[in-house]
This record gives sequence, C-alpha cells and structure tokens, in this order.
Amino acid sequence: MNLLARARTAWQTAEAVPLGQLFRSERRSLELSIGSPELAEWFGVTPDDAAGEMVTARTAMALTAVFRCVSLIAGTAATLPLKTYRTLPDDTRERVPSWLDDPGGPDGPTSFEWKETLFAHLLLHGNAFGLHLYSEAGGAIVGMQLLNPPACQVLRVNGLKVVRVTLADGTTRDYGPDDLTHIPALSMDGDVGLTPIGATRRAFGTGMAADRAAARMFQSGLLMGGLVSGDDTLTEEDAKRVLADFRANVTGAHRAGGLAVVNAGLRFTPWTMNSSDAQFLESRAFQVEEIARLYGVPKVLLAQDGASSWGSGIAELIRGLQRFTLVPWTTRVAERLTRLTGPTRTAEFDYAGLLAGSPREQVESMALEIDAGLLTVEEGRRILNRPATPAASVEADSEE
Repeated sequence: MNLLARARTAWQTAEAVPLGQLFRSERRSLELSIGSPELAEWFGVTPDDAAGEMVTARTAMALTAVFRCVSLIAGTAATLPLKTYRTLPDDTRERVPSWLDDPGGPDGPTSFEWKETLFAHLLLHGNAFGLHLYSEAGGAIVGMQLLNPPACQVLRVNGLKVVRVTLADGTTRDYGPDDLTHIPALSMDGDVGLTPIGATRRAFGTGMAADRAAARMFQSGLLMGGLVSGDDTLTEEDAKRVLADFRANVTGAHRAGGLAVVNAGLRFTPWTMNSSDAQFLESRAFQVEEIARLYGVPKVLLAQDGASSWGSGIAELIRGLQRFTLVPWTTRVAERLTRLTGPTRTAEFDYAGLLAGSPREQVESMALEIDAGLLTVEEGRRILNRPATPAASVEADSEE
C-alpha cells in the first residue's frame, strides 16, 4: 500500500480535527465574559458588523457595487478559454483535448457557467470546492461538480487535508484529495482561504447600513420641496385652497421665473439639503470606492462619478485590471487544475482574445511578425481566421 493509500485509510477511520483546534492561541487561556467577542469567536460565531448589519455573501450581493465587481471579474474570467497543453520533447507546446474543455460534463453547466460560478465562489467565499467526476471505468476524470462553499469544512486528519461536506439531507461525508479539489484564495494558514467579505466585514457592513438608511429616507423622510407657513392658524379648507393656488400659479416648467400672488400672509421656505444629508451621500459614494478598491476594479467600470474615461486612460485601466486582478485569480485556478491534467500537461487560461487590440492594431502587429520572419503569410492568415491565398490552396491540393 503506497503512502497516499495509507493516508486515505487513516483519514477515513480517524477522528477529524478542525483546523482551528490545531493552532493554539494564548487567548484561549484567558477568562472571557459571556458578552466578549473573543468568546463568540471561540464558538465559531461571527458577530454582527459594527454598523449593526449581518454581513454574508448573499446580503453583500445586494450592494450594487459588490454585485458589479463580482459579476465583472467572474464573467470576464469565464470568457477566457481554459485550454490544456502538452509539452513536447523540444520544449514547445501543443494544445490537446481534455475534460477541461467542458468541465461541467454533458448534463452539467456550460463551460462559461462553470467557470463563472467557480470564480464567484472565490470572490465571495474565498474558497472553491470541486467534486471529481470519474468515467464509468473509474480511471479518468471527466468533469467536476462545484459544491456550495458554506456546506464545506476543511479539516486535518493525521496531517492530510480533508473536506467535510454537508449534504442536502443533513448528513456529512468526508472527501480526500483524490475525490475533491479545494482552491483557496489568499490564505493565512495555507489551507483555508480568507473570504473577501469576512476579512473586510466592516466596509461591507457600513455600505449595507448606508443602503438601508437611504431606503428609510425615501420611505419616511422629508422629501418635500418647501414649507408654507403663516402667522395665523389656517383651517383645513384654507390650507387646501392655499395649496391649490400655489400649485396652479407656481408649479410647472412653463411658469418658471414667474410671480405668484396669494391672498394671505404666508411665507414660503424652500426645503434644501443640509450638510449632514450631503455628507450622507458622500459616504455612500465612498463605500463604492472602498468596494472597488477591495476587488481591484477601476471605478470607471462601476460608473462611479469622477472616474476619468478619456483617451488612452481607459485602455490603461482595463489593461491594469487584466494584469493585476484577473491574472492572479486565473493563475490560482489554473495551477490547481494542472494537478489533475496528468504529467507533461498544463492547464492555462488563454488571454489572446481579451488582450487583442483593434482590427488595425492586430494587422499591424501581424505584419511586424511576418517582416521579422517569426511568421509566414499563411500562418498569419490562419491566426486571423482568414482563408489561404489562392497560390497556397493550389499548392496544398497538389500535395494531396
């Protein structure tokens, strides 16, 4: 029995130990009060945010900035072809077919949907879990079923990482590395990824509290245009008559700049936004900037006011999004999937289509490569998806 087989036998029979119990903390020896946050952390209970909001992946997605950041990164990464390459003896590579061409399987999600869901799990939960689907013979992987991260718990059993999955009926089942792939995001212990929402819970909670406050303001706030008051007490009938006179003589675009005469000693006071209301709106805009900073998305892609979109500036921002945001996420996934493709093979996301410039820029770049002898004319035409020249077609027919 090899080492992996012995390890699998060990974790199937041994008692699972949560990772939190493997790393002792000095804080565990302190006397804690019943209301202490440390005590809540001891029992694994996540307290509410300081703004009074319970922050979860679902509630955070109610924020438009979060939804846009997650959908932008996950959706853009999902458009990248996930290819498998084989390294040849001369160190060149050729593309080969593999289960990654359709990872969801014939009855599962499409390739785009599968990749989009995987990246959404990483962006919201900090971890992605995929259950291996094997062929009927049980030899080769033919697909991967993505699991809901909240239903998965990472454990250590005799030094081997095990994922305990809670099934729909409430029962649990443990999976080892042969049966399940775990892709963690940024991690502090190398096993469990940090959830972006959990790591920056205060920023999300503040944004959710501001969103709720805005809803309350529109629901029950004072949003009228002004106040009409007088020295004498008006009866209900007089108040209705004065209001009708104001609406008839003042409101409407065709009466802009006109004068209104009311037969009563009344004063009109416009209702304007005070400084605290203005600061409230500024705080909401700041929360959008905080979320954009967290996910590494330029503000211009969130339609945020004040973000420049002139000239080459927008092109540089998008190039920065590709290099500093998309590439780390796709590299993290590709390296984990490479371990499942077999020896001399690698999984890789193809950025060629995303990085392609305008048609003119593509032709000019191709012409430079042909002039430098890196490509032939026919190779360049194939890359640009153009038919072969007549001479090349005749030559190919004669060779056949």
